[in-house]
Amino acid sequence: MCILHQHKYLARPPGHVPGGYGHRPVTCSVITTNNTKLKPTQLTIHQRLQDPPTLVISTSPPVFNDPSLQSTWVHRAWIAAGCATVLVSLAKAIVGAAASHNLLEPMLTGYIGYILADLASGVYHWGIDNYGDESTPIFGSQIEAFQGHHRWPWIITRRQFANNVHALARAVTFFVLPIDLAYNDPVLHGFVGMCSGCIMFSQQFHAWAHSTKSKLPPLVVELQDVGLLVSRGVWNQFLDQNRIFEALEMVIYFNLGVRPRSWCEPTSGWTEDVETQSQVTLQ
Repeated sequence: MCILHQHKYLARPPGHVPGGYGHRPVTCSVITTNNTKLKPTQLTIHQRLQDPPTLVISTSPPVFNDPSLQSTWVHRAWIAAGCATVLVSLAKAIVGAAASHNLLEPMLTGYIGYILADLASGVYHWGIDNYGDESTPIFGSQIEAFQGHHRWPWIITRRQFANNVHALARAVTFFVLPIDLAYNDPVLHGFVGMCSGCIMFSQQFHAWAHSTKSKLPPLVVELQDVGLLVSRGVWNQFLDQNRIFEALEMVIYFNLGVRPRSWCEPTSGWTEDVETQSQVTLQ
């Protein structure tokens, strides 16, 4: 799974920003009259550019063994529910494929599910990184958490598994459970089971990407090395080479006048705090 990092865009030269960092582009609407010359009062200036919201990030990271990094029984319950719905979906795909003697189609839709989960996680991360703030409805807490992650990326390696994954497990449960109850199509479940499973565990894949190889299970290291897990996702090269995210930023800018955070000069909120030796020894 890929969670595409936007750090490389932070130092983007001013030429990539319409009007540059130091200027605020405006649009002009002209009131036409019978006179051939326009008077100053007939020229109306409309401001279109909106600066990215200012993010308020805590000045200090959570301490080692902070309760906010620990798993609770509620977290574990959501993990159990999410895993159960995904396993039921995968089981229906396998059993249905075996009964129909058609393994190829469920396997193909499962692969498509993996590919689309990889793409969806990257697009979602790009959007959360660049737009909105902690007051944004529904996504505000995630936006705030993502910016804290850019400041202290090593904290994700301290989070216990259920604490790190439970929010996605809850979303997967609500989405997949109705499908499990309503459908038995192995082709559908091949897609749903693989896609939802990859999305649910994407946060853990992300945590492994911030860990050193010596602290990871050998199987995880092998999957990272062959490109099946973060840090190298299936879509990274295509999206980077074709500048897809830059194109999306321009579309949003010209239609809504909203500038993404990746166009701004780096601020202290984007500056990564390096893990201290004392924090390392406490692991």
